[in-house]
Amino acid sequence: MLFRLVSVSLVTIFLLSCTSSRISKTGAPVQISRLKLLDLYTIPHALNFNGTNVGGLSGIDYDAAKDQYFMICDDRSSINPARYYTAKIPLRDQKIDTVVFTDVVLLKDENNRPYPGSKTNPARTPDPEAMRYNPLQGNLIWSSEGERIVRAKDTVLTNPSITLISPSGNRIDSFTLPLNLNMHATEKGPRQNGVLEGMSFANNYKTLYVNVEEPLYEDGPRAELSPNKAFVRIYRFDVAAKKNTAQYAYELDPVAYPPSPAGSFKVNGIPDLLSLGNNRLLVLERSYSTGRIPCTIKVFIADLNTASDISNNPSLKTNTGFTPVQKQLLLNMDELKVFTDNIEGVTFGPRLPNGNPTLLFVADNNFSPFQQSQIFLFEIIP
Repeated sequence: MLFRLVSVSLVTIFLLSCTSSRISKTGAPVQISRLKLLDLYTIPHALNFNGTNVGGLSGIDYDAAKDQYFMICDDRSSINPARYYTAKIPLRDQKIDTVVFTDVVLLKDENNRPYPGSKTNPARTPDPEAMRYNPLQGNLIWSSEGERIVRAKDTVLTNPSITLISPSGNRIDSFTLPLNLNMHATEKGPRQNGVLEGMSFANNYKTLYVNVEEPLYEDGPRAELSPNKAFVRIYRFDVAAKKNTAQYAYELDPVAYPPSPAGSFKVNGIPDLLSLGNNRLLVLERSYSTGRIPCTIKVFIADLNTASDISNNPSLKTNTGFTPVQKQLLLNMDELKVFTDNIEGVTFGPRLPNGNPTLLFVADNNFSPFQQSQIFLFEIIP
């Protein structure tokens, strides 16, 4: 999540009919030579759906059987309780006809109660960022970044989490996370707001990949304006065992533009990833710098096959004898010459009439009137 401003208003959106063929998730490898932008749709700001403010859309996934999308909201039970939405995104003539929200589901804690906000209980307030649907089990999995606030009077340390839930939002189980994802008051472990951002099933839903958005403290510095070995970790989990089985080092590109004024906030990190099969991932890098309104979104194909398992490497900063993930740039969205906001999620969508699959990206507006909840539609060119 990138934090900017917050605002609320009311808008209404209507459903228009459309038909499209579907693509199912079979685990078969996906080949991509390039991506072709077909359309860009903006969801009205502060759209009210069932008494909730639609915004903060940080993850998206597609259920091909129902032609339905899941979109998790990163509202930390501040505006409304932590939640996810279902939606229909019908296509017409290779364009997004509309976005129609069909349900809102509250995320529940271990007592199957809605999560509290930070004013009520900051240690138990989640920070939802990613969500994926498992059609083989009929359930969902979502991640929370946790919290790391270190101040003299109100230190809050909440570990990140990966939670399995039913479609009704009730908790089923949770994954055991490696110790290097524990929050600390010292500069060790994850940075605040730079933790579990991206998530993807792989290997026919037997494997789950999850990434931290920014480097762990012990792994090195945050991304700068020039290459500086800013390594983030990609974690592989066994879905049945709910345990971490491998970790990989992925080097971030530099921050795309200098901030203005100099020395102000800038960041580059991974907001999401998506399995392409054969131990390959589609990886998004999102760069933002103060003084420049759009984000720079780069899409990479990452290959884990030759990367070292760094599970037993406590510090990528001091223990450098590893082979990082190989990555190749597929698309820099700056080249599209369209406004790209805070894109945080990606999913496969339906197949087009020509048989090519689609990709959909969602942008998180941070509930700000100066940002946009965008849906990008791309055609995958094999």
